[in-house]
Parts: sequence; C-alpha cells; structure tokens
Amino acid sequence: MSLTERQQKWFASIQASTERETGKTIDEWIAIARTCPETKPRARQAWLKEHHGLGVNRASYVLSLAFPSEERWDQPDVLRAKLWSDPAAIKILEAVEAAAIALPDVVVGQRKGFTAFSRKVQFAALRPLKDGQVALGLAIVPTLELGLQAPRNEPWSERLTARLTLPAPAEVDERITALLAAAWARS
Repeated sequence: MSLTERQQKWFASIQASTERETGKTIDEWIAIARTCPETKPRARQAWLKEHHGLGVNRASYVLSLAFPSEERWDQPDVLRAKLWSDPAAIKILEAVEAAAIALPDVVVGQRKGFTAFSRKVQFAALRPLKDGQVALGLAIVPTLELGLQAPRNEPWSERLTARLTLPAPAEVDERITALLAAAWARS
C-alpha cells in the first residue's frame, strides 16, 4: 500500500472509533450508505452528515467501502497509469521519483490527481501539466531566487507551499535534488 505509517494509523483509528462512537458497525454503516438516494460522492457525504450525523472523514471512509472505485489509494498502479499517460511527463516523474527515493524512509503515494512523496508527512508532490510538463510542489518556503512560486489551487497537501514547473527530465538536476532534500528534512 502506498500510505505512510501515519496514514495507515489514521485509517485504522477511523475504523476503530466509528463503532465505539456511533454505536453502529462499519457493516451497518455500509448498508445505510447504500440506501442513500444521492449518486455523487459529495452529495452522499452531505446526506450521511445531515441524516445520520457522520462527519466528513467517517462518511468518506464508509462511502469508500460501500461504493468501491477503480481509483483507490490501495491500487496505485491503476491511479498512476490513468494520471501519467504523457510519455514526456512520465520521464520527468521517473527522474524526480529517483531523486526522492534516494532519500531515507520515503513513501511514494499515488493519488487520483498527483503523486505524493512522504516521510512522516508529505514533503513533495508531482502532477502532469500540458505539453509533457510537470508541476512540482515542495514543503519549503517559496523564494524567487530558487525559481519557486506559491501554489494556486493545487490538489496536494497544504504543507506544500512552494511550486515550480519542470519542462523536461534534464531539469531534475542537483538544484531539484537539493530542494527535495530540504523539503524532506522538514517532514
């Protein structure tokens, strides 16, 4: 699975606390969720909250079990293949991934809209852009001297406060490796 130990513990705590705090088992919640008249995920979440008092995290967890998707965290290869279809972007992904996993204790997590790099928490992420380019988000302070900008409307963690565009695999050089290491050190 492409989750950090911290993420695995979080999911386990959601599951363990649901029955204790709601008085219903996960299987009972799954049965309730399947009676929902809504068809879209956010509408289903809102329905569970409004009609049954489940918070967003518990509702999301229950819905992921009640309505499994092909695009799940525990199926990273499916997510990766769908997201990374441009051959030029894949080369950049592979270059950044090689630099990131050279650091100790790195977990590569594939999400629907990006590829995450974490140690205890997320320190970097990549997502494909148009024309084979890739956006790199980093958990460091954005500085113009380093070519970094503040991210706008990115799908990854709010911890990633710096962003830059990588137009080619050759751009993944010592500078990018040093930026990854700096972000990793903060995680």
